[in-house]
Amino acid sequence: MLKLACGPVLGSLFLAMLAPAANAADVTGVAFVHGTGQQTNAYQDYWKPQMVDSVRQGLSNPANYTVINCDFEQYMWDSRAAGCLAGQLTSFINQRGITRLIVVTHSNGGNVMRWIMSNPTWDSRYPAIIDKVVRVNALAPSSAGTPLADAVMNGNVFEQSLGWLLGYKSDAVRMQQESWMAVYNGQYLYGTSGRPGLPRTFRSVVGSDVESAIWDSDSYCGGYAENVGLETTQNWLDDCSDGFLECSSQSAAGSVWFVDKSRTRDREPLSHNQSRRACFRLDTILRSDMQQ
Repeated sequence: MLKLACGPVLGSLFLAMLAPAANAADVTGVAFVHGTGQQTNAYQDYWKPQMVDSVRQGLSNPANYTVINCDFEQYMWDSRAAGCLAGQLTSFINQRGITRLIVVTHSNGGNVMRWIMSNPTWDSRYPAIIDKVVRVNALAPSSAGTPLADAVMNGNVFEQSLGWLLGYKSDAVRMQQESWMAVYNGQYLYGTSGRPGLPRTFRSVVGSDVESAIWDSDSYCGGYAENVGLETTQNWLDDCSDGFLECSSQSAAGSVWFVDKSRTRDREPLSHNQSRRACFRLDTILRSDMQQ
């Protein structure tokens, strides 16, 4: 496992910081942070316009949004991952005059955001970002990793069957092995059991199941072929999973905002692919949250 050459992590001063209180002069913005993979047009390719455009309508000024495009095939602390995210968030905050930032992450994007919030001394841009963050709405975060990452790295059948989802043997996949994430959570990241809390609210939306019945129109939201693949991989996971992550991993950091069926339309579950799309009123839930 790669050893990190870094100084002390988040100090008590930052843990004591309070989220910016809203007032009439505030400018609220939202940032969409993708998961594992190298993105150049996450608006079109990862989230899809229907999702992004629906959520941002909850802002007083819907133009105050950004869709991050970084190389999340790297370790979370890499300059191409957290460094890229910090750069794009800083530019967005400065250019739009953002005083309150809501961050929506998906999957491994939650780990990269958590790295920034846990390690403000790592990069001079981190403290200013943390200062503006109100909360992170983490959609299906891989906070404790996944057995499927272990399977890919061990070179078994998942290496081929999950290539579309994980990107094969990248550093990000290696990082999301369960034993590796246990080390990162225990030494470098905040927000998990027995560790200091994060300086800003980090709350997860947990996907609990996958449905891919060919006769069910809901199985096509987010892509039918993808949902079929996730239902297959679900056989190697706990009963409660979204086809990629077990519910326990999604719930490991911060707090649980809600488990899919408790708030989705018709109590539909959110597969790992559906939790980044406008499926079963997820987008309207997030849109309403922009007003809080």
